[in-house]
Amino acid sequence: MYNKIITIGREFGSGGRTIAKIVADKLSIPCYDKEIIDEVAVESGLLKEEIEKNGEQLSAGIKTPTIFTLYNLYSNMTKDDIIWHAQIKVIKQLAEKGPCVIVGRCADYVLRERDDIVKVFIYAGEKSKAERIVEIYGENDDLPEKRVKEKDKKRAAYYEHFTGMVWGDPKHYDICLNSEMIGIDKCAEIIASL
Repeated sequence: MYNKIITIGREFGSGGRTIAKIVADKLSIPCYDKEIIDEVAVESGLLKEEIEKNGEQLSAGIKTPTIFTLYNLYSNMTKDDIIWHAQIKVIKQLAEKGPCVIVGRCADYVLRERDDIVKVFIYAGEKSKAERIVEIYGENDDLPEKRVKEKDKKRAAYYEHFTGMVWGDPKHYDICLNSEMIGIDKCAEIIASL
C-alpha cells in the first residue's frame, strides 16, 4: 500500500524539521510542524505560547484554568493532559486530510494503527547537534551541548509519559537515520524514496 503519512521524530538539533520540509517539498505534500500549535490552541482553549512551551515536554503538572474548565469538560485534567488530547485530535484530523509529513508531537504513536504510515526517527551526535543549534537556530548559550541534552531529556520524558514507550527506540520506528553521518539532503532523499 502507498505510504501517505510520514511522521518524523527527532532529536533537538538533528535537522529533523529541515529534513521533514525537504521531504514534503520533494513529494509535494504538506508538512505540519508549528502549524499544529495553532490548531491545538483552538482545540484546547490554551494560549499558543503554552502549546509551544508544553507541546513536547511535560510542565509542572499543575491544573490550569482554561475556557473549558468553565464548562467542566477538562476540569480534572492537567495542562499536559489537555494539550495531549487536543494534539491527538488535531494530528488525526491532519492525517485524514491526505498525504503529509508530521513533525514530532508523538505523531508516530498517535497514528500507530494506520497502515499507510512511515515512522521515522532522526538522530545525530551530541557535538553535531550542539553546533547545529548555534548555527541554524541562533542559540547563543555558553553550553549548547547542555541545552541539547536538556531538550532531548524533556522530549523523551514527554514521549514516554504519554506513550509508555522509549523515545528513539528503533523498535518503534520503520527507519532511524543518523543525519550527522548521512547528511540532511540524503536523509530526505531516503525518506522520500520510501
